[in-house]
Amino acid sequence: MLKNKKILLGITGGVAAYKAVDLIRRLKDDGASVTVIMTDASKNFITPLSLQIASGSKVYSGLFEDPMSHIELSRDADLMLIAPATANIIGKFANGIADDLLSTCILSFRGKVVIAPSMNWRMYENPMVQGNLKRLTAHGILQVGPDKGTLACGEEGVGRMAEVNEITEAVKSALSKKDLSKKKVIVTGGPTREYLDPVRFISNRSSGKMGYAVAGECIRRGAEVILISGPSALQAPKGLKAFFKVETAGEMREAVFKNLSKTDIVIMAAAPADFSPEKKENIKIGKSEKLSIKFKNTPDIIAEIGKLKRRPLLVGFAAETGKRLDRARAKRTRKGADIIVFNDVTEAGSGFDVDTNKITIIEKNKETPLPMMTKYKAAEAIMDVVSECLSK
Repeated sequence: MLKNKKILLGITGGVAAYKAVDLIRRLKDDGASVTVIMTDASKNFITPLSLQIASGSKVYSGLFEDPMSHIELSRDADLMLIAPATANIIGKFANGIADDLLSTCILSFRGKVVIAPSMNWRMYENPMVQGNLKRLTAHGILQVGPDKGTLACGEEGVGRMAEVNEITEAVKSALSKKDLSKKKVIVTGGPTREYLDPVRFISNRSSGKMGYAVAGECIRRGAEVILISGPSALQAPKGLKAFFKVETAGEMREAVFKNLSKTDIVIMAAAPADFSPEKKENIKIGKSEKLSIKFKNTPDIIAEIGKLKRRPLLVGFAAETGKRLDRARAKRTRKGADIIVFNDVTEAGSGFDVDTNKITIIEKNKETPLPMMTKYKAAEAIMDVVSECLSK
């Protein structure tokens, strides 16, 4: 998601500097190149050699080692990230002080800047530090964290640097186009459970990964996102407007329609069960040689939305066994959806509970087959098509 992006990473003298190696690795895994600037204080916590090996490029530190580096480094970068950002560098930045390589680069940089504060809770809560942070965010600087937890001194409080995955997500968000700004989006994800008795249910293998990836992509693009999820072990993306946990298809329908008013886009990435028992037993069903259960259809949420006279842009998914594009096309028409995303769950890497997918995006007059890719990349492709439809 950060392919060909150049990140200028500033590391200052905080205990959390040791996380920089993992942070660099995550950014590079997403396709970015990373150039590191260290303050002298940061070298007390991590070595330049470690960061050079992790980044695969020269580590910069001295202001006069390369006399024009404060211009050249900031000119070539797409984004500047300061992690950890100590009270000292925050104060310098907020007040236009430039007395080392990092602070001069910050002042000469003209792109997006993300800071990840890290310090003792007493320092973080100091009115001067808070004032400096407010000044920076008022000028468009993006702040991620800090988190509450156990600090290096052993005390509890707010001041711990945000987790690496939160920081990388903030970087992705900062570099994403904001074509869904002010749009209200409902995304569903995961399976549902239809109970036979208090301990048994029927369900499916959906993990929620596709739906959660779509929700995250919508947030990055500036949308207000409501995620409605069936049972899933995944952590909800940061920045959701609301998050609803449901179990049954009926509960999912209720949550969707409760939040449908003034919604611009509905993306039904969930895999709600198609059938539920006609009767749920109040006590556990005893083991027997023969068991006969009658089923009924569950609510068809996407079809109900598709029939509305005034409805949001509607995206559905068709998980098929085999290359049954014909069934997906028919489903789009039958359900009244604008877009159907097809995938063959029998194809390796394109099924349930994996991190990749191979999809075909089906519109009324257009089909876009895509190669195997991560579900995050697939979510990006889906939302590109959605954005295009909104602009027509």
